[in-house]
Amino acid sequence: MEYAEVPLEDHAIDETPDLKVAVIGAGISGIVAGVLLPIKVPGIDLTIFEKNADVGGTWFENIYPGIRCDIPAHVYQSTFEPNTQWTEEYAQGPEIRDYWQRVANKYQVYKYLSLQTKVIAAEWKPQSSQWTLDLEDLRTGTRHEDQFDVVITAIGRFNAWKLPDYPGMETYAGHLCHASNWNASFNPEGKSVAVIGNGASGIQLVPALQKIAKHLDHYARSPTWIAGSFAGEGEGRKLEPIYFSEEQLKTLEDPDAYLKFRTELEARFYKNFGGVFRESESNKTLRQRFSADMKNRLKAKPELLDHILPDFAPNCRRLTPGPGYLEALTEDNVTFIATPIERFTKDGIVTTDGRERKVDAVICCTGANRDMLPPFPISVPDVGTLQDAWKPDPYTYLGTATPSFPNLLFIQGPNGTGHSSTVPSQVETQTTYIAQLLRKVKEQRIRTFSPLKEAADDFMAYSDAFFARTVWTENCSSWANSGRPGGRVHGHWPGSGSHLNVVRRSPRWEDWAWTYRSRTGNRFAYFGNGWTSKEMGSSEAPALVQYLQRPDTIDLRTYHEEWYRL
Repeated sequence: MEYAEVPLEDHAIDETPDLKVAVIGAGISGIVAGVLLPIKVPGIDLTIFEKNADVGGTWFENIYPGIRCDIPAHVYQSTFEPNTQWTEEYAQGPEIRDYWQRVANKYQVYKYLSLQTKVIAAEWKPQSSQWTLDLEDLRTGTRHEDQFDVVITAIGRFNAWKLPDYPGMETYAGHLCHASNWNASFNPEGKSVAVIGNGASGIQLVPALQKIAKHLDHYARSPTWIAGSFAGEGEGRKLEPIYFSEEQLKTLEDPDAYLKFRTELEARFYKNFGGVFRESESNKTLRQRFSADMKNRLKAKPELLDHILPDFAPNCRRLTPGPGYLEALTEDNVTFIATPIERFTKDGIVTTDGRERKVDAVICCTGANRDMLPPFPISVPDVGTLQDAWKPDPYTYLGTATPSFPNLLFIQGPNGTGHSSTVPSQVETQTTYIAQLLRKVKEQRIRTFSPLKEAADDFMAYSDAFFARTVWTENCSSWANSGRPGGRVHGHWPGSGSHLNVVRRSPRWEDWAWTYRSRTGNRFAYFGNGWTSKEMGSSEAPALVQYLQRPDTIDLRTYHEEWYRL
């Protein structure tokens, strides 16, 4: 048999072309990408675009009163750069923001950043096999374009807050804002304030404002479970700060003591997966515990329980520890209003029963987009936009990429985060998965890559079958189902966080379509001239045998698998 003639390329196998990569967003995901990708993908040409003036994402943007983490700070941080000296068990927003900015500083993420730069659009150019980004400098208002081999979105789950669309809002003369766009100059003390919504921000804002407002009207249509904590850690969150003592902080300075402390704490977050399954004993226990706790905390106004206690199972919507929230609803200066809003007036809000309530300020805690769509068009000629491809539901392969959208990847995208784990560790493992992919692309001189449609279809079919067994598909409205009760679930991985870590550890390259930079298209053209750069250069002989180690230090489980020992 005769084979096609292949002219050899005159380069060493490990002499690789540049790979220009754009990451969009500099919240936790973007920061982690800025730390890990340059280390795990040597020679990467990385740029991170961020619309804000600094990194931190939601912790940079959100400054409303009472904002804090609803899981312990020692869990809500990176695994490789732990802060042992958090001042509170559940850190406030500014301390979390400062932590992630310190991480970005220490690992020189800022040198990759293009701050106050907004991505207007992304368009794939088949001729060059690159993405063109339309960019706006928010300081000057000028626009320019740049080209990248790979684009990675790291924009977060709730990247575009929005005000509700009630008739007459434009006529309201008082202070009106969204919680995610809090005006630091606004002082609610002594004022009549309305808070719309009882999601995470509303549950934090209500007890904070109740203490200082003259009167607070709380509009909440949806019942919600109020949890004491996510993982049963300690006594859970309280309204007042839970400070670490000087003695505790001193103990945690010891690396071994800290590792033991964090291991025991973080492990609790991996033990709650049973609570997401329909009719499971774990879920029944949660319902009983939360119901009794909510009833006890509302005993001063027991009639409120009928409006707040859900008929759907715990975990159908994201659990929200709400210290002080239920207690605040029972105070004399708070009115809980379950009647739907009909319209705004110049002075306040009118509900469907015709009653007008006048207020000095309205704070909307009405969330953000729940479809996980990027806030800018991403388009491929003859395919369309990602926005169209993700209607009525997001469509991905393992929450990382979408067929027909080449060289486009997502961090924390649809179905990209496993339950019963921690967000930072999930971001790290997904970024590591992406790093493996980018190393393959760079080392093997791959021009384009995208998941096969049949692989994505199989993943979606498996996901639907799995989610049918869970409470996530019950009749509740949540960000996990785009606010459509009983709709397709895209906010979770179809399995536990540990399950997802196993999947990411061994990528299925057979599920991808590849094209190559070689003019012949031969997949092995990257073999080059048969040499390595060390052999062709002036490297000393020991550089060619870096695999040799002291036998007593060898771990045979990873021996000869370290990609960096070549």
